[in-house]
Amino acid sequence: MIKEASVQINPGAAEFPHRQIAAQLKAQVRRGDWGPGERLPSIPAIAEMFGVAKQTVQRAVDQLRVEGILITKPGSGTYVRGTRRRLNRLSRGRYGGFRGYHTDLAARYRQQLVSVGHAPAPAEVADAFGVSDGTNLLCRRHLVRTDDSPVEVGASWFLPRDTAGTSLERTEAFGRPLYQEAEEATGRRYVSATDTISARQPSREEAETLQIRPDTPVLHLLHVAYDAHRKPIEVSQATWPGPMTTLTEEYKIPGPTPDPEPDPGLVLG
Repeated sequence: MIKEASVQINPGAAEFPHRQIAAQLKAQVRRGDWGPGERLPSIPAIAEMFGVAKQTVQRAVDQLRVEGILITKPGSGTYVRGTRRRLNRLSRGRYGGFRGYHTDLAARYRQQLVSVGHAPAPAEVADAFGVSDGTNLLCRRHLVRTDDSPVEVGASWFLPRDTAGTSLERTEAFGRPLYQEAEEATGRRYVSATDTISARQPSREEAETLQIRPDTPVLHLLHVAYDAHRKPIEVSQATWPGPMTTLTEEYKIPGPTPDPEPDPGLVLG
């Protein structure tokens, strides 16, 4: 329930009323007044508490939906979203410390294979492989879910000449990471990789699959894995709801390098 002491709008403030309401609702979520999955009061009820029009409250709720704090279920109400995915070390997590599963990620997220087949390569995938846009490549699409919502849509792309007649063409999930299956199927070892991350608006299909508003920004990852000859083996894509996703990288910072001792044989003149 909204605490009466916190219900206040300052008409003279530079901040719009719907933003003031959004800030107060957000503060209550952070305090734990509503827990993950808990339903908020109705829009008319909140409007009455703040003494504003329902449209003003709706704008506040829409803002918090875009920020990933609230989720609206048609015919049911508005709820606190319970999922915020923390991506630790980005795509390095798929390889793990010992070239295997990151067990903590596997325990929290379920990856579902959606489809396997040949499809025209998007421009960024075609560029990574050095082929023309629209070239037919093997594509394995997946969806990652938590208990309450989808958190990632993705695809892994391969050159048909590398995968013809192999297990990678079959619509089946493997009992090990995809890269290990790909190494065995292609006879090529993953040696290095690059990650490129960008923010953009979702496509209509992405917004529907991730259950987000069309104006909610997404984070998009392009991951290119190379063999020892710097030839790409796999190009994978992953897209996450931006407001619900944090990217965390942990690394060591090298200490200062001591100045070299002067060469006693060097004569300055």
